[in-house]
This record gives sequence, C-alpha cells and structure tokens, in this order.
Amino acid sequence: MSKQKYKPMMADYRELIDFAEKSYGNLKAYKYKKDHTAKEPEYIEKTYAQTVKDIKGFATALLSFKEKPSKVVIIGENRYEWVVSYFGVSTADIIAAPMDKLLPENEIKSLLSRCEAEAIVFEEKNLEIMKNIKKELTTLKTLICMDKVDDNEVEYFWDLVEKGKNLRDNGDDSYDKVTIDTSKTNILLFTSGTTDKSKIVMLSQANICSNIHAYQTHFLMKTSDTLLSILPIHHTFESSITILYGFYSGVTVAFCDGLRYIAQNMKEYQVSILVAVPLLLETMYKKINKGIADKKKTKLVNKLIQISNCLLKMHIDIRRLLFKSIIDNFGGKLRIILYGAAKLDKETIIGFNNFGIDSIQGYGLTETSPVVVAESEKRHCPGSAGYALDNLEVKISNPDFNGIGEVLVKGPSVFLGYYKDEEKTKEAFEGEFFKTGDYGYLNEEGFLFITGRKKDIIVLRNGKNVYPEELELLVNRIPYVKESMVFSREKDKTDTVLMAKIVYDKEQMEEKYPEKDEKYYKDVIWNDIKEINKNLENFKHIKKIIITDEPMSKTTTQKVKRYEELKKIK
Repeated sequence: MSKQKYKPMMADYRELIDFAEKSYGNLKAYKYKKDHTAKEPEYIEKTYAQTVKDIKGFATALLSFKEKPSKVVIIGENRYEWVVSYFGVSTADIIAAPMDKLLPENEIKSLLSRCEAEAIVFEEKNLEIMKNIKKELTTLKTLICMDKVDDNEVEYFWDLVEKGKNLRDNGDDSYDKVTIDTSKTNILLFTSGTTDKSKIVMLSQANICSNIHAYQTHFLMKTSDTLLSILPIHHTFESSITILYGFYSGVTVAFCDGLRYIAQNMKEYQVSILVAVPLLLETMYKKINKGIADKKKTKLVNKLIQISNCLLKMHIDIRRLLFKSIIDNFGGKLRIILYGAAKLDKETIIGFNNFGIDSIQGYGLTETSPVVVAESEKRHCPGSAGYALDNLEVKISNPDFNGIGEVLVKGPSVFLGYYKDEEKTKEAFEGEFFKTGDYGYLNEEGFLFITGRKKDIIVLRNGKNVYPEELELLVNRIPYVKESMVFSREKDKTDTVLMAKIVYDKEQMEEKYPEKDEKYYKDVIWNDIKEINKNLENFKHIKKIIITDEPMSKTTTQKVKRYEELKKIK
C-alpha cells in the first residue's frame, strides 16, 4: 500500500466536509427509504454536495439564533437528519453531544442537566418526553424535531435547514467566518452505565480527525463501497468508522431498517463493508453453519475449504467463487467486516475468512476517539485485537510472568478529560499514558491480546487470575448457546466456584429435542460444559450453570451488563 494513496490530514470537521464535497461532490453519500414499512418504499439518495449544503444550512440557522446554543444534544435512530445535525452543530463551533436513544426519560433528563445542554435534536416519538424535560430544566431552551409535528414549542429540523440555506443565498456569511479551536472540547460523549456512574468524555475535533487519518494504514475504503449503518449511531465506534471515515473516503452509507432487516438490507443495498459487533457476527456465522448442516453439506464445504486454503498458499484465491452461494446471502458484494467492542471467537474469524470475507478486528475506547489497535488488510493475527495505529503508543503496565497487565495508550487521539471531573481525569492517567482499564499482553509482532476488563477479572484464593471473557468465548461456540456470562461464587472460606449463566436458543432446542423440557436442556448443556472443562486447567473449570432463554441486559454495543446480571442472580 503506497503512501500516495493516503488522503491528507484534516484539522477539523469543516475541512473534512469541504474535502468530501470537493473530492466526491456528485457521488452518493447516503441512501435510505422514506418509509421502510411501505409496500413499495421510496428510496432517497443524497450526494456529497447536497449533504454539505444541508449541513451548512442547518449550521447557519443555529448561528442565527438570538442566543446561539453552546451545547446541543442529538438523540435518535440512525438516519440522515442525525448526520446533518451532528456535522452542522460541530462545524458551527457548538459542542455536539450524541446521546443513546434507548435511555429512559429520567436518565435523559439527568444527562441533559449534567452537560448543561441548551438545545436538543430528537425524533417525534420523544416529543412528549422532551417537552416534559424542558419544563423542568431551565438550561434547555430549544427543542428541534427531526420529524414534522404540529407544535409551536418545537422547531422543525427541515425548516431550519431551509432557513439557513436562504440566509446563505442572501449573503449571510456567518458560517464562513467560524473558526474551530481544534484543541478545545467540541464533542461530549456519555460512557455506558447508570446515570450517576456514567462519565462524560471530552473530545476535540483534532482528537477524532487524527484517529480517522490513521485508519488508512490499516484499511482503505473505496468510493465504490457501500456501508450499512447498523450499530447505534451515537456510539463512537459507529460514528467514527461508518459516518466520519466513510465521509472521508467517499463511500455510500445506507441506513438499516432495523436488526431484523439486516440480511434484506445487505442484499438490496449491495453492501460491501459491514461494521459490526461480535454478537451479530457470531449469530450470522452460526446461521450459516446451521444452513450448511441442514442441507447435509458440512463435509463438502470443509473439503472445499481445504482445497481453497491449499491454493491460497500458491497465491490462487478462488474462495469467493467456491462460496458464492454463501456470499450471495449477504448480497454478493460483502468483502470486509470491521468489528470491535468485544472479543470475537477465533473460529468465527477464520470461518468468514475461509469464505473470502476479510474480517478486521479493532479495539478502542470512547476516551481514545476510539480506535487504539486494529488488524489490517495486510497483517492479520486471529484472536488478537490488532496492532497500534501509526500515531499511537501502546504499552503494558506492570506485566505479570505471562506478560499480562493493564493496557496503556498515548497519542493525539487520547481524550481531553472527563467533563467537570478533575479527580476521575487524574485517576485515568499514569504519567502521559491513559489507563484503559483493560488487561492484555503484546506478542513479539506487536499484536495486542485483550484478556478482559480489569474490574471483571476473577482472582481465586490461590492467587490465580481467571479472565471470564476467555471462558465465555468457549461456551458461546456451542451451537445452541446465544450468549453467556462467567462469574464466581464464594463456596466457603477455602474455595471459589466458577459459574456460568447461559442463554440458550429455545427454537433450536425445541427443534432438536421435541417434547423435552428445560431440565433436559440443562443436562445437554452441562454435558457440553464438561467437555470444555476437559481441555482447561482445573482452576478454570466451570462448576455450575444457570440456563435461561431470556436475553441478558446489554449495552448499545451488545456487551453484557455484568453488574445488572449479577444483581438478578443474587
């Protein structure tokens, strides 16, 4: 990959959108359905030139307010109006604060109060909630709805866009005079957790732009690529990779109609790059294998994999030809899967690669804008999180005899601190290095392996450490297991028992074992756990299981909320 292919560094979002308009003006930036529930839906397409014009229109309207807001919260589904709002707010030198659309009213209110937002952009379904909050919060001045509503208290998003465009057409140059101090806070992000425990991360546009620029050394997107926006758009992983890096690269982003429509959307939009989390990929891979098994073609597929892997050693790649029928299930164009937020089972990674779909793992945090390490199209190490981006330094603090310690990061994408919390900000650093709170180790080639969250490590009475995520990966390989959580229980004063809560696939169990009950299912699962135990050191053995078909509580990136689940168990 030659350096000449790399795009120039952007100082801020204003440079980013101007670069995109100049480079990709007439190309499609976004594609979506006006109403996905319609029998014959109308498809809306927006070029880069149109999108930038809408962004500048919305920004100009905000600047024309009698009292320009200093902070604007954006909350809603993955949609075009969200993107225009985010870019419009931040390029007007107003702090943008994306918020989780799934938060209940009391948490929205609490976070709005804590960050002192003066305006909020939201959807019609949240109208009454926002009106109630506005009555109670004196700081919240302006409500902007992405949808048309008959309410004098609310500004309509598209009316503001048109107002801004008209102002610009009539000589208003307020937007053009704005300059961004790239070293100051321009983005506020709320970490997951309960309201009183969640932290508000302060990022600058320089933080985020430096991270986006560094992705190029690991994976390149093409203007011919189409991405499907699936993950929650407020989350830094989705907004950074799909929205920001996508805009930087000139791709088309299609908005997903909902989780149940992923396969359909991938086909109709001819998706070539998928940004996902492990739970989604593991579910997809299990369905592929089940389909192969149902057709009694497992032996044939395994034989074809052996043949294609032998040919790969001779630099002959026929994977996408051999497994065309599998790739066609995803629309026929899928070439890269980018994933992060948690560990993915090694078998799943190798499985997708065997079919000719390149899977690239990444790891990062909200505080690092977000990517710290990633695999690349040239360098893979299945099971690792990848190697450091060119502009970041990664090291292990106080490694044990296995080389495992806390992962520390230093570089231009590391955050400015936690909003109005100097104490937590100080605690988060060891000198110039940010303490991630994750434990891991680096191999000789510089690939980082994450063993688990520092707070989740189970320390046994004999001093040995157990990393729950490693055991959960093994349990999740069982075909009818949807998800699992490994935890400990003190048996007595001399012992610690490892346990697992397991969510099984009820549909699969009923299909395989008709007329059997949950007690029988538990015996079946327990036999599989005993097989897993045989290949583990004694201190890692799972001694007891709890089973259910009810999904566990999860964050928006599908990580199990361990604390909530442990409270339920207790």
